Amino acid sequence: MIEAVTTSRRTIEYREAPDPQPNPGTAVIRMATVTLCGTDLHIWDDDYASELPIIQGHEAAGTIEALHPDDASGPWRVGDRVAISPMFYCGSCYACSIGRVNACRHMTVYGCYQDGSLVSLQDVPLEKLYRVPEGLSLDLAPMSEPLSIAMQAVRRGRAQSGEMVLVSGAGPIGLLATVCLKDLGCDVTVADMNPARLEMALSMGADRVLQVGTEQFPTPAQQAELDELTSGDGPALVIDATGAPASVATGVRLVATAGRVVCVGISDAELRLTLRSLPVKEIDLLGSRNSQNLIGECLELLDRQQRVIAPMITHRFGFDELDAAFAALADPAQKVGKIAIDFPASDQTQAAAAAQTNSGLLS
Repeated sequence: MIEAVTTSRRTIEYREAPDPQPNPGTAVIRMATVTLCGTDLHIWDDDYASELPIIQGHEAAGTIEALHPDDASGPWRVGDRVAISPMFYCGSCYACSIGRVNACRHMTVYGCYQDGSLVSLQDVPLEKLYRVPEGLSLDLAPMSEPLSIAMQAVRRGRAQSGEMVLVSGAGPIGLLATVCLKDLGCDVTVADMNPARLEMALSMGADRVLQVGTEQFPTPAQQAELDELTSGDGPALVIDATGAPASVATGVRLVATAGRVVCVGISDAELRLTLRSLPVKEIDLLGSRNSQNLIGECLELLDRQQRVIAPMITHRFGFDELDAAFAALADPAQKVGKIAIDFPASDQTQAAAAAQTNSGLLS
């Protein structure tokens, strides 16, 4: 097999390695597509908590290449299409003991803290595999992982149908949160500085957008619009996907009394709030991290909303083009939404596709 190893800052080496063999309870996955996110960029730039060298890639989908004989009678078969959940948790810390495995103290994640999916073949525990719906393309299925991050934030905020929600930040997680919220029946306003991202938010179902400028946000006109929409109360829920302290503070100021603010954006910057902010309005200020094993539900949502979500992937590169892919991810001028890394199909996959074509099953 071939593995792509990030060996040092902005340096990726392709290496040959022995093909992995399945153990009882694992399957060898032939990778089809891996999508990249901002965390991948930080790791590539050696600006993350993980240590180099490491094999990156935590948003992944492929097909089962091999199973151990002990699992031959189980639910999985060679050739099954799967998405991979990259998160591992201890099961015994306090967070795990109350069902909050997404906040495990000892969490590890493929491609972030241990070798991940930028490999042609990967041995993965069966419990980390989720079946890709028949009508969903494998080259979109890795989006179920970032979608699960967004869905977790929406659930942390206890979003309800009919509520007015403000999403701050129209990057991938903010956009995917918008899809989750609209699927629940919420009224969604998205705020961002980037007009192109706001256009994408509208195309993904946002009811309206607000552009954040250099002056204080919201402007008087924007505040009047929010007041009219909420009878002066403010949004019931604010989801902050920026990680910017000023944005979080604005969300606390704008949210309705007894409302909720969910912080899913991450940074090391310090947040300053007055001690009057939380108790007087009695708001819930909540953090959101990873997801509580939501990949399966997100594959179903992705299947329903794939025409809405697919345009988020703005760039595609081959597995042998990782240097160019990361350079594009790092370049603001490229206007990247999401980048997909596509792997060469196996001989078995190519033969199956040819057989389908010959039988008229593929248009």
